[in-house]
Amino acid sequence: MAAPKTIFACRECGATSPKWFGRCPDCGAWGSVEEQLRRSFERVNTLSPSAEPVPVSRIPEDAAKRFSTGSAELDRVLGGGIVPGSAILLGGDPGIGKSTLLLQAMSALSENGKKVLYATAEESAKQIGIRARRIGAESDNLLVLAENSFPSVQEAIRSTAPDALVLDSVQTLYHPDIPSSAGSITQVREIASQAVTLAKSRDIAVWLVGHVTKDGAIAGPRVLEHLVDTVLYFEGDSSHNYRILRAVKNRFGSTNEIALLEMTGQGLIEVTDPSSLFLPSPGRHSSGSAAVMGIEGTRAIMVEIQALTAPSPFSNPRRTVTGADMSRVLLILAVLERKAGVQMSGLDVFVNVAGGLKLTEPAADLGIALAMVSSMRERSIHPRTGISGELGLAGEVRPVPRLEGRLREAARMGMERAIVSASGTKRLPEVDGIKIVPVRNIEDALDAAFN
Repeated sequence: MAAPKTIFACRECGATSPKWFGRCPDCGAWGSVEEQLRRSFERVNTLSPSAEPVPVSRIPEDAAKRFSTGSAELDRVLGGGIVPGSAILLGGDPGIGKSTLLLQAMSALSENGKKVLYATAEESAKQIGIRARRIGAESDNLLVLAENSFPSVQEAIRSTAPDALVLDSVQTLYHPDIPSSAGSITQVREIASQAVTLAKSRDIAVWLVGHVTKDGAIAGPRVLEHLVDTVLYFEGDSSHNYRILRAVKNRFGSTNEIALLEMTGQGLIEVTDPSSLFLPSPGRHSSGSAAVMGIEGTRAIMVEIQALTAPSPFSNPRRTVTGADMSRVLLILAVLERKAGVQMSGLDVFVNVAGGLKLTEPAADLGIALAMVSSMRERSIHPRTGISGELGLAGEVRPVPRLEGRLREAARMGMERAIVSASGTKRLPEVDGIKIVPVRNIEDALDAAFN
């Protein structure tokens, strides 16, 4: 019996089946199946024609030497710069500035003597030239190729031998040997796989620009993120000029590192003091506001947590959270009710992280709790007070890592008091200009914040 000419593939994970399925048997996603033509080509996945096992002690140190992107913020997110032969996936919403970010970084590389090939399948060479002149990227070592056929891009790589390559974007490139349209699961997976092979075999730093879905995840099969060495997300919204570059995977550096950039008419510029952006008025008296001493990657940062409570007209009060983890906010509400006697069950609760930042660490728990109580009581927290602590289900305030760095950043921002956990630390760090108030549970924290 002849093999069927079509197969069914999951858009989320890339799993295939000869039959239609409603729920993916691999990842469990519903309604993610799409019909595709069966592939009729064989892909060679050899990194080197003469690959042999090599003792790790004999690998030369310069094999992992990095080169700078010209941006200290971007270099820090990458772990100290670009590693030759690495594959980096950059995702973000349409119009967020992905192409501008890469054009600036590649321009800096080209000015330092590196040859860069910028292959775009979304814009013409003239459009890239207009943007390049606007941001001052006019190096002769920066080559632009407006082409959506991946074999043509491969031929350009062989003829130019670049040190860095940009594929903008992986969803708009297509391979004529793959019988499916550009952006399909098969096209994206195979082009990304061959791009990674090019990076490893020719020692080229490859940047893949990826589209995102309405849920914020990178479009295409999940295997795309497994293939590359680094995954970056470029975040922001139309109401702010600020952009956050976040690393969620990095084989050559720290994950959860962020870079803060500002979009201007001349391109993206670095924001060197993010605490002043997210905490503009450290001494402000306002109910429902708390200054949290946070950590993003290797950087200590002060962030303002805002909370608002109001009597709910509904039988099920609303819980709206922006910039924080909803599940942790619900946990904090339960702890306040059961362990501190703060009745929140009949109130609508709104929590917001000022400035558009997203806090994921548990160290923000205590700040969120105090901000909500401050709004409910209509009493401001003691002025110039920094807060950091994780809340446990028993109401205890648990210690947080890297407390000394948090305290130093709080002191630099003008804080005079710091409410932190008294547990698990034999000797709390001493920082000039800031008084440490140790607390053991949520009740102690409420007394320290309002009395």
